[in-house]
Order: sequence, then C-alpha cells, then structure tokens
Amino acid sequence: MRQHHSKKDTGHEVDDPTTEVEDVEALTQALVEEKARAETNMAGWQRSQADFANYKRRVEQEMQEIGKLSNANLALNLLTVLDDLERALSSVPDDLADVSWVNGIVLIDRKFRGALEAIGLSTIEALGEPFDPNVHEAVMQAKGEEGIVVKELEKGYRFQDRIIRPTKVVVGSGEE
Repeated sequence: MRQHHSKKDTGHEVDDPTTEVEDVEALTQALVEEKARAETNMAGWQRSQADFANYKRRVEQEMQEIGKLSNANLALNLLTVLDDLERALSSVPDDLADVSWVNGIVLIDRKFRGALEAIGLSTIEALGEPFDPNVHEAVMQAKGEEGIVVKELEKGYRFQDRIIRPTKVVVGSGEE
C-alpha cells in the first residue's frame, strides 16, 4: 500500500511510513531467522570438528596400542633365544670360561638383553619373593617358607606395563 507523493523539485516518490515499518519488521524477522540458521550451522560444524578430533585421537591411540602389541609379540618370540643363550652360558665348563669365544657370547648376551631392555622388556623378580599369581605361575610346591618362591624354573618377563610371560616357580609349602 504505497501512496505516491511527488516532490516538487525531484520527482521522487515518498514511501508511506506504515510501509517502511512493515519492511523493517520483515527485515528484522529475516535477520533473526538467518541468525538462527547461522547458529545452527555453527553448532553442527563445531560438533563435526569435535567428532573429528575425537576420531583422530582414538585412531592415534589404537595405532600406539597396535605398535605396543607388535613389539610385545616380537619380544615374546625373542625370549626363546634369550633362554637358549642363558642355558648355553650356564653350561659352559669352568675351564672354558675365559676362552675368547665364550667371552664373545657373553658380550652378545649382554647386548641382546640391553636392546630388549631399551624397548621395555624387564625381568620379573621371583626368588625369595611372596608368590603373586599375577606375575608368577606356580608349577609345584617344595619344602620352604609357606607362600614364598623357593625356586625359579623359567624367568618371567614384563614388556612395558604388560606381563608377557609369568615366571614359572616352585612355592614353599611351609615345611622346613
């Protein structure tokens, strides 16, 4: 509902004041709707960003866990070699203990153990310790202080924070 009034010198139209109020109200309503739509889009975008950050963190954690498990599996497979080296060195006769090739094997054993320790392998101490089913596997009982490990049959190992092989032990029965 526009009423047209002419100005004397320019010939421009003058809008009705009620039309201008309606136009301002319509523009204000449109602005409010667009702001709401922008806020909805922004909230969706922020949720997507948070979801992506969570996904990325989860994938990184899973990759680290896979790496740890792979290293633990490798260390577990190498324990048989470590056991064989230990048995070989413990069976060297005293008269050959100072022979150069035996000393070479001792050095290889030290380097091998050092390399495994560097990636997180550690021995589980058992002899003289109280029996702990979390880290020890009782194979039998023998005379000795009750509940105390009296003999170690096979060394146990921990890889970082995981037990990869419990120590096989003989536990005291309480008989002296």
